Amino acid sequence: MIDFQLLALLATPLLGGVFLALFGSRTWAAELNSLMSGATLLAAIVLTLRVIDSGPQVAFGEQFFIDPFNVFLVTLTAFVAFTTSLFSRPYMRIEQHHGKLNTPMLHLYYSMYQLFTFTMLVALTTNNMGIIWVAMEAATLSTVLLVSLYRTPASLEAAWKYFILCGVGIALALFGTILLYFAAERVLGEGGTALLWTHLNQVKGELEPTVLKLAFVFLLVGYGTKIGLVPLHSWLPDAHAEGPTPVSAVLSGLLLNVALCAVMRSKVLVDGSLGTHFAGNLMMGFGLLSVLVGALFLSRQKDVKRMFAYSSIEHMGLITFSFGMGGAVANFAAMLHMTMHSLTKSAIFFAVGHAVQKVGTQQMEHIRGLLHVSPTVGWGLLLGTFAILGMPPFGVFASEFLIITTAMHDYPWTTPILLLALGIAFASIFGKIQPMVFGATTAKPLPHPPALLPVFLHLFLVLLLGLYMPPYLANWYRQAAALFS
Repeated sequence: MIDFQLLALLATPLLGGVFLALFGSRTWAAELNSLMSGATLLAAIVLTLRVIDSGPQVAFGEQFFIDPFNVFLVTLTAFVAFTTSLFSRPYMRIEQHHGKLNTPMLHLYYSMYQLFTFTMLVALTTNNMGIIWVAMEAATLSTVLLVSLYRTPASLEAAWKYFILCGVGIALALFGTILLYFAAERVLGEGGTALLWTHLNQVKGELEPTVLKLAFVFLLVGYGTKIGLVPLHSWLPDAHAEGPTPVSAVLSGLLLNVALCAVMRSKVLVDGSLGTHFAGNLMMGFGLLSVLVGALFLSRQKDVKRMFAYSSIEHMGLITFSFGMGGAVANFAAMLHMTMHSLTKSAIFFAVGHAVQKVGTQQMEHIRGLLHVSPTVGWGLLLGTFAILGMPPFGVFASEFLIITTAMHDYPWTTPILLLALGIAFASIFGKIQPMVFGATTAKPLPHPPALLPVFLHLFLVLLLGLYMPPYLANWYRQAAALFS
């Protein structure tokens, strides 16, 4: 049964990508993209209910493995991919109307969107550390085409930088995977089982510690490039700024999480082999550096999408730092923050996308009075900004509070750094967003409010989880957090 459910999850976006590659030029391509994304979400929900009810399970000859942690990310990925596909329908048609895109470009966009969803789901669900690497590489290639969609010099440069930097990173991750296999074959023997995570997890105490330590360094640096950890982050602001806004939403809200999942799988093995906090210390170091540098760069940004890209670096650093601390509470907080960041940041990019389309520029100094021009866009951006800055009662406040209080208890020396970075981020973002929303403008109001259902749906969920977390969901998070404790 689990094989069929997993097959439905993976086959839906793959078939959607193939079908849209063949017929993506038709007028109903946008609707088909949303339909396939909705079917993927439905399959993810069914699979999630099965795993939560029956526990971790393997499928397809142990090549795939589903547990509470990765099925949580599967559901989050499918949900954000679905809402982003809904946002894409009016957004991409307006871009075509403005002459930025033509029919072949939309054809490419819809097919690559489904392929990108497929590669992320494969990376999340596979049990094979080698297949994770292949899926991450495929995700890179598909998103390169999405980032360069506009075919402007700036977008081509951003795509090239993304391809080169992430290509180097993924090569380092390949070397780390090879070292992992080298350590495993001495215990498990040659063959496919030496890269199966469930088998590695069973014998992690017998793996050669020195080799595992070196492997984790390469895996963290390699996949850390995809996460956007400093100093491996320089591709991320360019890719967010120059690609279509829906691509910015899924890059920031989904791809970074998938890469972090690969790091966490590796961390479990290294912790079991070394019996020390080596992996956690490295993650804390990279995470803390990313939080601080991301916050400092926020104040220098003039492009609204670049600013929120640096915000993603800051928040992914915070999540990495929390996972690095380890323990049930820190892992729980990291997963909660991962959820809140994905929902909030994608909602912000949705609102920003409509604002940019109205004004015709991403330069913040030229975007003024959004509450007058379009109250729904203005309120969506303002509430999204409050949420991502950790204002109560939004869920980001709860997750950041858990992370900071855990750091105060376990690593008190990190607390001033975290508070300083969060304070700088708050001042920088709010100071730039306030005139965009409330500033004076001579622009005429939009005759019709744009379709912002995905924005307010995401923000409603973030607000709801800040006020009340259903016991079912809290228990789900606790089960997943215990896997890494």
